[in-house]
Amino acid sequence: MRIGVLTGGGDCPGLNAVIRAVVRKGVSVYGHEFVGFRDGWRGPLEGDTMPLDIQAVRGILPRGGTILGSSRTNPIKIDGGVEKIKDNLAETGVDALIAIGGEDTLGVAKQLFDKGVKVVGVPKTIDNDLSATDYTFGFDTAVNIATEAIDRLHTTAESHHRALICEVMGRHAGWIALHAGMAGGANVILIPEKPFDIDRVCAYVESRFKTRYAPIVVVAEGAHPIEGQMALQAGELDSFGHVRLGGIGEVLAKEIEKRTGKEARTTVLGHIQRGGTPTAFDRVLATRFGLHAIDAVHDGHFGVMVALQGTDIVRVALAEATKELKTVPVSRYEEAEVFFG
Repeated sequence: MRIGVLTGGGDCPGLNAVIRAVVRKGVSVYGHEFVGFRDGWRGPLEGDTMPLDIQAVRGILPRGGTILGSSRTNPIKIDGGVEKIKDNLAETGVDALIAIGGEDTLGVAKQLFDKGVKVVGVPKTIDNDLSATDYTFGFDTAVNIATEAIDRLHTTAESHHRALICEVMGRHAGWIALHAGMAGGANVILIPEKPFDIDRVCAYVESRFKTRYAPIVVVAEGAHPIEGQMALQAGELDSFGHVRLGGIGEVLAKEIEKRTGKEARTTVLGHIQRGGTPTAFDRVLATRFGLHAIDAVHDGHFGVMVALQGTDIVRVALAEATKELKTVPVSRYEEAEVFFG
């Protein structure tokens, strides 16, 4: 078989490990041939390819990002986009496609499968918000990066007796904020799943100062206050209809200063969480996903996504995998609340 591989959506550590595993096993065990599509769904839309053989994947295991490039191109929003992809796959002799991505990339994969394209999905998102898998690769690396940043913020916050706000990624799900905040000993964690009360946040901040320690507030980019408490700016939309977020940390810092009289500063980690070398956990998980993805293709089992459930890699329908987001449950947030203030 001739198999296409693409990486879509936001980049994250571990993508190259998946590509490497797919190609290494696909070539050496099954004798398949591979072609890489550049920049997510733009590649098959425009027929933009690159060679993908064992030589091309040597040395990429510890590298962050993706050698194939990525984009947020949405072929469903382009007139005739699906037909263009089908035509280009036929023209390049591609029999099947492995799509590595998050909810948006795999949502497109599901629609393409419904229209006859042979697709297998691999779950990728630092947000860990795909419901059919216990963990996605990239998440562990993002949490470790954020935790190290929070550790460093503690010392400078205490030296200057100021409140420090650390803004992390998380549009609809607060998993990074929850895990990094708990691991880093944050005094307040704010997530999209639970609108926050700015008065209570300020009370936590003042309580922390009374103990002669400086407060650290970890906030997910998608966190928002109870309606009517604070004014937030609306951002522009991307091709999948998502608002480009960022800035809640700065808004919080200003409100905390105004309401408590204490100096507050913001650190926005942003794309630092996506960059750099993946952790050992993410390298292993991504490698296992790649191995099982090529198994699914070889077995002719399409329209599925490989997923981690417990310690096993299983196959779940793309429709099931993209049906709903996995958000932080109330019980998990209540565990963290014990340490607030």
